Amino acid sequence: MSILIALIPALAWGSVGLVTTKMGGTAAQGTLGMTFGSLVFGLLTLCVFVIPNSGVSFAFNPRIWLVGFVSGIFWAVGTAGQFVGYKKLGVSIGQPLSTAGQIIGNALLAAIVLGEWQTGHMWLFGTIAIIAVGLGAVLTALPDSAQPGTASANHEAKSGAIAILISTLGYMLYFIFPNLLNKVGYITDHVHNQNKGLDYMTAIVGPQSIGQVLGALVIVIFFMKEGKTMFEKGTWRNMVTGLVWGLGNVFMFISAANPNVGQAIAATLSQTGVIVGTFGAIFLLKEKKTPRQMVYIVIGSVLVVVGAILIAKL
Repeated sequence: MSILIALIPALAWGSVGLVTTKMGGTAAQGTLGMTFGSLVFGLLTLCVFVIPNSGVSFAFNPRIWLVGFVSGIFWAVGTAGQFVGYKKLGVSIGQPLSTAGQIIGNALLAAIVLGEWQTGHMWLFGTIAIIAVGLGAVLTALPDSAQPGTASANHEAKSGAIAILISTLGYMLYFIFPNLLNKVGYITDHVHNQNKGLDYMTAIVGPQSIGQVLGALVIVIFFMKEGKTMFEKGTWRNMVTGLVWGLGNVFMFISAANPNVGQAIAATLSQTGVIVGTFGAIFLLKEKKTPRQMVYIVIGSVLVVVGAILIAKL
């Protein structure tokens, strides 16, 4: 059952690129609309689940709020970069590249910094799993060498790749920050482990969503320079994207807090949504692929599944 719950983020997050593309709008509108949707989801989680179950004093613990808020800002950076990458590269290329970076970064951070892999067996099969999933994700995004691009396309690819790199760093920090602050002692074990970690990981979702919105506003206004268009239809439509993402977010942190799963496994399994995103982009968004690329995609998808199975058994 724990593994099934850990796979819910894969389904939800794998659909994000598809949903935001269907909702339309610019990368800035997608980023801001998604944060508004996640804010609704986060505040509902706070009011409907956290306060009734853990109490007002725990739900509004200032240290938990600081952790959630900062984590949300990191997420805003990751999401803005990812949406720019989607616009420049397409979902079927941008999502696998983003996934590969997150899988490798998050799993290694959890294993090295948080100390979740403590035996040689875990390191051996964990490393094999990361390589398999990362390689599989890259294969699904591999271009057909027989179809050379124009100079303009190459420029778009370069700027899109830079956006994905920035996105990956933001998402890595968003993932690890809540558990890292426990590791360094800012969040006590008593708070972190209450109700097997469920209370802490759900309590950060509300303040996290506020950090997401404020971070997204700063990025959209000062970096994307789209302050004049940020409240148009594309933004409001992308609130749906935020609700889909919010569902995956809650189950991601629940799984990361579960001692039977842990951050490294939860992060890796969540990224198997690349299969949903890639095939969804091809069949639902009609993104064109050559026969050679389809071979790469099938092989890559198999590697992702194999890697996910390996890491789920750690």
